[in-house]
Amino acid sequence: MSTLPQFIVAQPDELGPCLEHLASTDVLGFDTEFVGEESYHPILCLVQVATAERLYLLDPLTCGSLDGFWRLLLDPRRTVVVHAGREEVRLCKHATGAVPPGLFDLQIGAGLVGRHFPLSHGALVQQILGVQLPKGETLTEWRTRPLTPNQIRYAYDDVRCLLASWQNLHSELESLGRLGWVREECERLALAATPDRTTNEKWLKLRGLGSLDRKKLAVVRALFQWRDARAAETNKPSRQVLRDDLIIELAKRGTVQVSDLQSVRGLAKRDLAVIAATIESARALPPEEWPEALGREQDPPQLLLLANLLNAVLSDLCLRRKLSSSLVATNADVRALVRARFDPTSAEESILTTGWRAEHLLPDLQAILDGRSVIRVADPTSESPLEVRPLS
Repeated sequence: MSTLPQFIVAQPDELGPCLEHLASTDVLGFDTEFVGEESYHPILCLVQVATAERLYLLDPLTCGSLDGFWRLLLDPRRTVVVHAGREEVRLCKHATGAVPPGLFDLQIGAGLVGRHFPLSHGALVQQILGVQLPKGETLTEWRTRPLTPNQIRYAYDDVRCLLASWQNLHSELESLGRLGWVREECERLALAATPDRTTNEKWLKLRGLGSLDRKKLAVVRALFQWRDARAAETNKPSRQVLRDDLIIELAKRGTVQVSDLQSVRGLAKRDLAVIAATIESARALPPEEWPEALGREQDPPQLLLLANLLNAVLSDLCLRRKLSSSLVATNADVRALVRARFDPTSAEESILTTGWRAEHLLPDLQAILDGRSVIRVADPTSESPLEVRPLS
């Protein structure tokens, strides 16, 4: 376990020397503690930072503006190490309008050398370094001051092993020629963590979409985007602006007037006019601007059969090539690949057709779909029991 010097930055005059040290480093690791359930933007309560020489706790509630810290993360010459860093990326984007270009997520790196994905921080450190981190304080109230000794210990432990884990994974990835793969995946992480509101497709995850036609889906999309913008503007949780079930209900109603909405329980009266206008604007869109229908119940049985077959082959390939299959592709990604074979005009794109996946895994899967390769059980007792070989 690291015994580096530890510093708590709780006053404005302590922040300058800390940032001066961080600016002199090429690699730093960081983590955050925040409260996210009460607002649209998480309430930042603590920033933990690790360098090769020191550990820091930065207290944003007392040490002043952290703008200088966030700007340090934007230097493309600096590697910024995180673990499951989605929220850290969001916080940086909110503070600066940009994301760290030198991001290295340990969870992703572990998946790209064949470890389980997603791997918790404690499990990752245990597997890579053989170090058992203490547990506790996960659900603690980080806004309360002063911090307790247990909170401080836990906060330091969150970053104590980041750089040692990074060094280990970096060496393994470099030997496998996969550092470029990590950069690609971390760019995807950053995009997913900070989607553009105009292209945000999170609305597709709402429950109850399957029974809606394309025109009603346009209403759902419009209401979702309005809700997201209003939540960001007022810094409230999205559910407090407009609940998911109400979005679906309003889309089903068709044309609405403000008077129609007054009887709907759960709608804020101040928002009735803009909600009605948003619905009518979406309904007025031409059909070519409506979302595609979501129903996939029409997939033929052979499509599901082939997708299951490819999933098995992909899992076997990943084991052989030291990759986590859950990082490589989801079941939906595999189905999208097969669906494109049934319908070449399908606009749905599988992640397997882009980047390093397209170069190193897609040819094997396409060869099976094309009938150019065959599969056999080579060794039932092996972790990777299948063999894929060209059709003779």
